[in-house]
Amino acid sequence: MQNSPLSKIILEEREFFVKRDDLIDPCLAGNKYRKLYTLLNTPDNIYDTLISYGGTQSNAMLALAALCQKKKWKFLYYTKKLSATQKERGSGNYAHALKLGMQHIEIENDFYKEFIASLRLHVNAKTCFVDQGGAVQEAKAGLKVLAQEIQEQSRGLHVKAVATPSGTGTTALFLALALPEYRVYTTPCIGDSSYLKTQMRALAEIPNNLVILEPKRKYHFAKPYKEFYEIYKALHVKGIEFDLLYAPAMWQALLEQTSEKMIYIHSGGVSGNESMLKRYRKKRFVSDCAKIS
Repeated sequence: MQNSPLSKIILEEREFFVKRDDLIDPCLAGNKYRKLYTLLNTPDNIYDTLISYGGTQSNAMLALAALCQKKKWKFLYYTKKLSATQKERGSGNYAHALKLGMQHIEIENDFYKEFIASLRLHVNAKTCFVDQGGAVQEAKAGLKVLAQEIQEQSRGLHVKAVATPSGTGTTALFLALALPEYRVYTTPCIGDSSYLKTQMRALAEIPNNLVILEPKRKYHFAKPYKEFYEIYKALHVKGIEFDLLYAPAMWQALLEQTSEKMIYIHSGGVSGNESMLKRYRKKRFVSDCAKIS
């Protein structure tokens, strides 16, 4: 695969370069491609089953479903119990993952945490277990490749800062370790900085060049916010669509708390916008939502 390209945009009179990892693959794009790089390069006959867990609109879930379809592996995905409405929805990452062959197993909410903790104890040599969001040590290899691409493409651009939003923080952490000469910005999109640091420290020590920007107000993950839609729309008119779950919080933090030129790593995940835009319409935060979607 060739390096994903850089696009230049001007936002609020600032110049940004966007690393277009969203163009890698319709389902295996962005940070999920980087995190799953090792598995993508694993011979098909090493495993016959992959097991993971998490939310039903997860970008990681869709990426794993696409990977397993390519590898011809069985994909078992565990979640908490779904509502009737969630099951009936015929759109979004959940529906796409089912079409790719995902086998979905629901666990009663009261037993979910204990059940997930016991899952890895019952896997065999032909089964691959992937933690929620792809937060695994194997992700380091793919982020090292990304770091090399950034080093090559940023020559002559006078850029020494990159940015990527965080769920588990895996991408930001391993990217910062692979790019010690760069400042790596991130912001917590799930929980706060304390929670994010705990997730990161489970994988490695946090390097000094990793800068965590704390949002100026508390946001609930996946909840529609008018200001997030405004950022999404402002970026969209520049010719690039970003996801509505992670990107708005990162862009908001960058615009409010930084000033230097930088490379923004596009995390992909735009397939989830189909279901998110429906929620924005339902909230009636905007009247022109349909024009962009």
